[in-house]
Amino acid sequence: MKVQTLKITIWTASLFISLLSFGQGYDKQPLEKMPPALETQYALSALPAHLRPDATVYLLDPASGYYIARQGSNGFICFVTRTEWVWEEFRNDIGAAIGYDPEGARTIFPVYLQVAKMRASGKYSPVDIRNAILDSLRKGVYKAPSRAGISYMLAPVMRTYPGQPDNKTVKTMQMPHYMFYAPYVSASDIGTNQDVWPILVNPEEYFLGEKKGPYNYIIMPQGKSEIEEIVKSNQDLLKKLADYKPYFKVPSDSMHH
Repeated sequence: MKVQTLKITIWTASLFISLLSFGQGYDKQPLEKMPPALETQYALSALPAHLRPDATVYLLDPASGYYIARQGSNGFICFVTRTEWVWEEFRNDIGAAIGYDPEGARTIFPVYLQVAKMRASGKYSPVDIRNAILDSLRKGVYKAPSRAGISYMLAPVMRTYPGQPDNKTVKTMQMPHYMFYAPYVSASDIGTNQDVWPILVNPEEYFLGEKKGPYNYIIMPQGKSEIEEIVKSNQDLLKKLADYKPYFKVPSDSMHH
């Protein structure tokens, strides 16, 4: 009887701990709300200067997800991504400013909205989110871009994963670049590889299979002189970001070109 009582006690304690852990949520790397003025400046830096005045700016509330902080009129959007769902982990040291044309805003950005909302809820693990997005992609809930288009990542710095999902190394880099939509395209289709520009980035295919990635991109960096000019003209932003979080401080060997 005592043994049975002990088993029940242990089981009850284990259940309590499990429920307590669930109540605390999965996010062991909680996100901090960026200062709105800094986040806005950083997000807008992703776009070419002529698109910024009329672009829509999304900011992230870690407790609920993205919201429109400034409604634009030209169809272009910008935001700062803080969670890369393909890598199936929650981190609090990722930040990359991204801009989309109207087609990318319509077809690709909804995935970022959903990921941010799911993470903010505290109800889902990184693997839960990855599996949910992959399932939605397979079912066609999220669509590939229906035309050629472009995502701008012209910010002077980014901190994110530079490789495929099997490499979880995060780096702070200076590589302003363009990303052209290439749904369901393979590297062999365009005769490129990871050593020569342009390169094809297709992390979703790691799970979906070759030529099954609706969000593949052909990436072309800015030229060396253009990168130098972007960095030079954004010294104020770079200082603000580094002062805000040291992980935004640019290493001396960070320029990738």
